[in-house]
Amino acid sequence: MSTNKSFSTETSERYSRALFEISRDSDDLDKVESDIKNFKLIYDKNLEVRNFIKDPSQIITEQNKLVNLISDKLNFSKNVQKFLLLLIEKRRIFFVNKIIESFLRLCSQKRGEIKASLISSKELSQTELNDISTDLSKSMGSTLKFDYKVDKELIGGLKLQLGSIMIDTSIRNKLKKYEQAMLEN
Repeated sequence: MSTNKSFSTETSERYSRALFEISRDSDDLDKVESDIKNFKLIYDKNLEVRNFIKDPSQIITEQNKLVNLISDKLNFSKNVQKFLLLLIEKRRIFFVNKIIESFLRLCSQKRGEIKASLISSKELSQTELNDISTDLSKSMGSTLKFDYKVDKELIGGLKLQLGSIMIDTSIRNKLKKYEQAMLEN
């Protein structure tokens, strides 16, 4: 493990691991994961909420009121509500997005899922995505979760990233290789 982690990364991983372990130990992990995803939706979609929560000049009691309101309205588990309030109290709420991403990664790893990035030159149907996921999951021996994007600049083909492995069958990549080979000769 690298010793050059940033403070925010180290802090985020520590807090996310704590939430994960508390949730797992109290048999509340599925509910907590669902609540965290719902909170992330609100946080990502609402700039005012995000700015209010991340603003270090805000009064802690006011931030607590907002978290309590959101928690009550969305029926968050006590673990999630207390966790968010702890982040506010410890002034770590600024890292909430990194903490959430780290927590969701831990949940995904627990289920044996591997995160992959898939980029195609054209929009793929849900059936095509499912077929790709099923085939790759069988060959990898683990369930794959895709972050899927469309990039028309690829001209044709796919790019797949599984951890440190990159598979690039795009026409753009092939054209780059031909260009490089021509320049070298």
